[in-house]
Formats: sequence, structure tokens, C-alpha cells
Amino acid sequence: MKMTGAQALVKSLEAEKVEVIFGLPGGAILPAYDPILDSPIRHILVRHEQGAGHMAEGYAHVTGRPGVAMVTSGPAATNMVTPLCDAYMDSVPLVVITGQVSRSFIGTDGFQECDTVGITRSVTKHNELVMDPAELPMLVRQAFHLASTGRPGPVLLDVPKDVLQAEIDFYWPSDEDVAASLPGYKPTVKGHPRMIKEAARLISEAQRPVIYAGGGILKARAAEALRELAERAGIPVVTTLMARGAFPDDHELCLGMPGMHGNYTAITALQQADLLVTLGARFDDRVTGRVDAFAPHAKVIHVDIDPAELGKIRQPDVPIVGDCRQVITEIVKALGDAPQPERSEWRAMISGWQERYPLHYDPYIAGDALKPQQVMEVLRDSAPEGTILVSGVGQHQMWASQYWKFNEPYTWVNSGGLGTMGFSVPAAIGAKVGRPDRTVWAVDGDGCFQMTAQELVTASSERIPVKVAILNNAYLGMVRQWQEMFYEERYSEVYLSPDLPDYVKWAEAMGCAAFRVEDPDEVEPTIAKANSIDDRPVVIDFRTDAREKVFPMVPAGASNDDVVVHPAQSTSTRKVVQ
Repeated sequence: MKMTGAQALVKSLEAEKVEVIFGLPGGAILPAYDPILDSPIRHILVRHEQGAGHMAEGYAHVTGRPGVAMVTSGPAATNMVTPLCDAYMDSVPLVVITGQVSRSFIGTDGFQECDTVGITRSVTKHNELVMDPAELPMLVRQAFHLASTGRPGPVLLDVPKDVLQAEIDFYWPSDEDVAASLPGYKPTVKGHPRMIKEAARLISEAQRPVIYAGGGILKARAAEALRELAERAGIPVVTTLMARGAFPDDHELCLGMPGMHGNYTAITALQQADLLVTLGARFDDRVTGRVDAFAPHAKVIHVDIDPAELGKIRQPDVPIVGDCRQVITEIVKALGDAPQPERSEWRAMISGWQERYPLHYDPYIAGDALKPQQVMEVLRDSAPEGTILVSGVGQHQMWASQYWKFNEPYTWVNSGGLGTMGFSVPAAIGAKVGRPDRTVWAVDGDGCFQMTAQELVTASSERIPVKVAILNNAYLGMVRQWQEMFYEERYSEVYLSPDLPDYVKWAEAMGCAAFRVEDPDEVEPTIAKANSIDDRPVVIDFRTDAREKVFPMVPAGASNDDVVVHPAQSTSTRKVVQ
């Protein structure tokens, strides 16, 4: 069947069952936008290309399918670098299509030309400049296969304008054709039987084991398998920032989030463990603190689909390359019906930490600004069942992870590895597009909100009723916290303003319903009102206390033994007793 490269591109996306493209047209990609008019694929017109990338990420987070973004060349492609890097760091499957100047102009510094493939090589799982129009269908098939298998990640296709305009004979490659075209790409999904047997042995001998669950659990659709392992072996579970929801917070074995702003029990359990069952986690510096002091008494089982992660930070005693779901299932089989060690002393230690060092914040005092933690608690308690929570990056992100209760996977969307301010609003839009049946709340700080708020215009015009809670403390809050604690309260360039811009007027100008809350008595009814509105986006400007800090905290470069708890719980750093 004869058709243009542009038609072949769109037809290939249809063959991959793409439901939606987030994008913004321009000169080089323009030929691809014409056949979209005749396609069942929904296109969502963003207000900034970065927003397209984050929307595609939000969509991928909640659906498990690759998110798709399409933009033009030059500055549009460079605006896509941040979402690509964000997706690369957090193993999010994306397929990004960028326009490029015609082949004869490549290398001439043509209008809106840049070396997109060169610029994005280090932040993509794979990228390619399409030089042969006839290869478009195969390259699209490869892109989706690479993005969604093995360790997921972003794939970029850079398509010259004349490639889109050329005529080709369309064909659709088979699975066998794709496999043959990628002879070196064979992700290991099945764990080594000897290593699985050894892992089961270590688990059965450990007195103080902890399951250290990372985002790879969610990527592998392994939440049920994780629960089966935890319950079968009676092992407590910590869930990293990227794994929140992979194990239910209301489960008796759940210890919550570890790391720089994790809860005391999760941090300390890792430090005191004699075995870490590490599943789809990468020993991120925010979890480990000072690496040479992290979990010093623990042997390590490390399961990951990416062999490059094994031994990168911590040398495992039992390295297992494979798909988390398959490997966990095999470990459970290897455990069989053999009884586990009696671990009452370990359970008692954990229970003692939980009782002594729960999450804590000072109560509201009349005349003060709202407590952001209280806002999060009310938001949590008012949320309809199945609500998806999306966060930006900073203090509000940590409070969201700490105070929300994640009992279901794929209900938490955030930027972990890259820590991208401005992620929340567009990612929430993408999440709502992917799961229109769910309520989607974005929790943002005033600093983050100002970076990508214009995408609420997209949400209004496309009838995507997301809800945004701004924890507005008039500061770049996390930076202020560090300056207060480590820079002698020298607040350099962190003050924003509570009233500039006027968030209510701005949100209303973008087509949203908008409210401002300063009185704690108004928090619950305003949230209830927001939950009742489903025909447009909603923004609530919560005026919160800038003096509030995120606790616990492990200072950068410190050992996790030196966790700082809330001043009301201790007047000094808590040193873990060995």
C-alpha cells in the first residue's frame, strides 16, 4: 500500500494501539500532523513541549503503556530533553518523535536544526535519526519494543521533514522481524536457578531481614508477587519513593519509605538488618546516605532486570538478573513450606521504633499559617477511593509520600531520580488522560507550580478535570530548609511571594475553578467542594507555614545512623544504637 512517510508514521502508531499523542506542531514535523486529522488517535495540544513529555510520563506511570509525545525540531526537541532525562532516570516507557530538517539540510545549521540524536543520546534508552523512509514502520515497532521491555525507558525517533513527505510501500513487521532486527537485545527475564536457591537459603537463615522494594516492582507488575513473598517469609518491607503503593501501607509488614526523608523505622530497619532482599531498587544515594555506612551488617540479595545495576553501588552476595515478578515467584517456590526463623526480637525492635518515632509535626496555633502536613492528611482522608496522587519536587513531595496512605499500586506519580520541578501539573494531566475513571490530585509547591502552570490551559481546553493543591509557603521550601539548617539561616534567593502571582486569578484565567484557603476550618469543606467539581480543573491555594520542615532527615553526606528527627522527639541527632 503506497502512502507518505507521515501517513506511515501515524498508521504505525495506530498499529501499536496508541490512544493519545501529547504534542505541539511546527515546521519540520508538520507533515505528520495532517494525517492525524483522519486518525482515531487523540492528540492533545500542549502549551510547552516539556509539558508534552511530562504528560506522556504521567500516562505511562498509571497505564504501564508507553506514553507518546510528538514535537518539531530545534527548540522543541531541546525542550523535550528534561522529560526524556526524567523518564530515563525513573525507567518510564516513552516514545518521543521529533521533527528534523530535511536530509539535505542536516549539518548546514538550517533553521531550527539541532543535533537531536547527539543531544539526547545520554538520556534515552535508544535514539535514531530516520534516514530511510521505508524503515519508518520497523523503527516505530522497535521503539515501542525497546521502550516497554527489559528495563523500560524513553526511545526517540528523529524524523527529517522530507522523510515524512516521501512515498513508501507500507508494511507492518512481525514479532519475528523485530527480534531479528535487534540481535543484540535479549533482556534476561528468568533468574538463575542456583542464585534463586541461594537467595531462599539466606532468607531462611536471616534473623533481621528487610525487603527493600524499588520502582522496578511496579515496572514488572510484581506487587502481588512481592506481597506473597513478604507474607510467606514474614519479612517487613520498605518501599522507596518510586515504589510507594507497591506494597500496601496498611499491611502489618509495611514499614513505609526509607531514605533522606523516610520515616525513622524504615531508615533504621535497613541500618540494623542482617539481610536486604533488594528488589528492583538501585541503592540510590537518597536511600543509602553515606554508602560505606549503609546497612553495615547486612548481606544483600539484589534482583534487577538491568545487569548494570548489580554491584554498581553495593556488591551483592546474591546477584540475580531477571524480571522481578518472575524471580520473586521462583524465590517463593524455592522457600517451599520450610519454616522461617523465629524473629520476635526483630519484630519487637521494629515495633519499638514505630511507637517511639512516628511522623510528627507541631499542632496548629491560632494566627499561624496552615500546617502543610495537616493539609495532606485532610486531602488524603477526603480522597475518593482509587485517587491517583501526583507530586512536584520538594518539601510537598516528601509530605505527600509520608502522609498519604498508598494501598494500591499505580496511584502515586512523581519525579524521583531527576527531581524535576514543574513535573506535577502536566504529569497529572497525562495520568487523568490514562485513567479518566480516577480522581487525580496534583500536590505542588508554589515554586514548582509557576514552572508549568500554563498546562492548565491545556487541561481546560481538553476537558481534563485534574485537581491541584498548591502548598504555598512563599518560598522554595526545601532550599530554605537547607539554608536554615546548614547555612546559618542565610536565606539566599529563596523567597517568592504569597501573592505574586495571584494564584486564584491566574487559575481562573486558565479556565479553572479556584479557591484560596487560609483558615484550617476551611480546609476540609474546600477540598470537598473541589472533589465535587468534575467539569473543569480545580486549583486550591493553601497558605502554609514556611517554618515547617520535613522530618525525619538524613543530612546529605551523612550516615543513615545520624537521622535527625523532629525537635519535639529529640533535641539532637538520633544515633542508632548498634
